[in-house]
Amino acid sequence: MDTTLSLRIRPEVAEAIQQHRPVVALESTLVAHGLPWPLNLETARAAEAAVRHTGAVPATIAVLEGTPTIGLDDGQLERVAHNRAILKASRRDLAYAISRKLNAATTVAATMLLAHRAGIRLFATGGIGGAHRDNNPWDISADVTELAKTPVAVVCAGAKSVLDIPRTLEILETHGVPVVGFGTEEFPAFFVPSSGERITARVDTPRQAADLIRAHWALDGAGVVIAQPVEKHVALDPGSFMNALSAAEQQAMGVGVRGKELTPFLLGRIAEITEGQTLKANHALVVANARLAAQIAICLEG
Repeated sequence: MDTTLSLRIRPEVAEAIQQHRPVVALESTLVAHGLPWPLNLETARAAEAAVRHTGAVPATIAVLEGTPTIGLDDGQLERVAHNRAILKASRRDLAYAISRKLNAATTVAATMLLAHRAGIRLFATGGIGGAHRDNNPWDISADVTELAKTPVAVVCAGAKSVLDIPRTLEILETHGVPVVGFGTEEFPAFFVPSSGERITARVDTPRQAADLIRAHWALDGAGVVIAQPVEKHVALDPGSFMNALSAAEQQAMGVGVRGKELTPFLLGRIAEITEGQTLKANHALVVANARLAAQIAICLEG
């Protein structure tokens, strides 16, 4: 029985991987489910442009007609951005999407897995998933366990602000995942520059980040979180954000939203409550993380 996973790798990306040139993976769930049209497509294009301008090759990842695709062309990217009904696929959903020949947008966990299979070591996203707050204590993102077993470095703006960040950090520590602040000793909280939770590792340059990642992998480590705070000029006031989150959580409980639909629901409601402030922050942090990931990828390959 043939159990080989067939990947469709865009020629530009395949060539860069073969030549050991820097490549940065980008996720497609952000495009399909994380932002509204047309900001989602604008953000995806801006992230790819940031990677290119820095000197690396972008590889947005999705499943198209059942085939994991590493590096979308612009037409494919636009189709994913337009298709609001596209499956949201984490690791557990990949086999279903592949076997049924579906289109699927990949989460952090699924993107990490496919990036690793393709030979890509750096991945940029908005925020990682983690443990949800008290009303959903058993809802823990597969992003956490993927980081524990897949050797891909993830550049992000910390964990999504809607999560229980202290619990998320404890779980990552239990699994031996380094959580590294880029220019900070406090863990960022996506739309908010700091969660107030201190972290034990800090780097201040892409070279330092690359050295730490390389050392972790030399010790047979798996994932690494490089957490860069959102820029202050687009960040939300912590108090205002928490008020918006509380209101969004009440709405979610009222309509019974749970599981993988919860985070997109909360982010959508918070965007409405904050009159689009979170959308501006999301766009800015995604592009900034893509740029930093490209800088680190260059140092890793240099």
